Amino acid sequence: MAGDPPKSAKIAIEAFQEALRKLSSPENRANAIKTNATIKDGAIERLIADFEDASQIDFDGNEYWDARDLAGLLEYSDYRNFLNIVDKAKEACSTTGIPVVDHFVDATEMVDIGSGAVREVATIKLTRYACYLIAQNGDARKKPIAFAQTYFAIQTRRQEVQDEEIAQSVPLSEDQKRLLLRDEIKEHNKYLASAAKNAGVILPIDFAIFQTYGYKGLYGGLDRLGIQRRKGLRAKQNILDHMGSTELAANLFRATQTEEKLRRENIKGKEKANSTHFEVGRRVRQAIKDIGGTMPEALPPAEDIAKVAKRLKKAITGSDIKD
Repeated sequence: MAGDPPKSAKIAIEAFQEALRKLSSPENRANAIKTNATIKDGAIERLIADFEDASQIDFDGNEYWDARDLAGLLEYSDYRNFLNIVDKAKEACSTTGIPVVDHFVDATEMVDIGSGAVREVATIKLTRYACYLIAQNGDARKKPIAFAQTYFAIQTRRQEVQDEEIAQSVPLSEDQKRLLLRDEIKEHNKYLASAAKNAGVILPIDFAIFQTYGYKGLYGGLDRLGIQRRKGLRAKQNILDHMGSTELAANLFRATQTEEKLRRENIKGKEKANSTHFEVGRRVRQAIKDIGGTMPEALPPAEDIAKVAKRLKKAITGSDIKD
């Protein structure tokens, strides 16, 4: 509906409310609200950038924050005081039944102590969830803590929402894939016609011949009529309207790659354009053969796409009525 906030904004609002509910105590909630209200315009963006810039990726591709970096971001000048908050966060993690070692990993790092000398110091690799727990157990009267409590809750909630959406996503049916691909080919054929015209394929009869060369390359020498006969289609039936998703995908690839090649190589002349379309079609056919796929002319004809579209529209309309 017009005027509704975008989905990302809804998630942020929901996450912010969730963050306030999850803060460790009523006192902390009140302090976080009060302190966040004093953060000046533009400061939120800088704090977000600071927290994101501090994140690192380990050799296994896992995101983490270094405890000493986080201590600095949260304005703990004494690392030992910060470790007291970490201990509380570990306890909170354990209480929920989540393994502490999954989110708090002891590590060491080399730090510069001046004059080119370095020293090994202990630190902790923290997951985003660990940072959230640390922020929860910090002093919400401090601006960085108040911000971090909300920030990490929002990010954690966003990830939860994304995971839920992925888990609930349903793969497209064959009908849906066919309809999407058929519409895509219909649209892209306009771009292909434009590229062909730029190459010198001007008249409708010339474009029909140009298309025939593409089909012959992809279908092993068969033209449109030959494909219709092979699949048992009538002369007036559009072959694209009776292709399954696999066959439509092959033809879409033929069309997109031909258009790009015509434009990229600035091909001129009807004969060169025709041979280009044939060659691209032939290479797509070879790729199908190389991976052990079924040749397009051997694929069975599919139900008329118009009937598919009507059936899907009816299903959607029926679902809306039930809702």
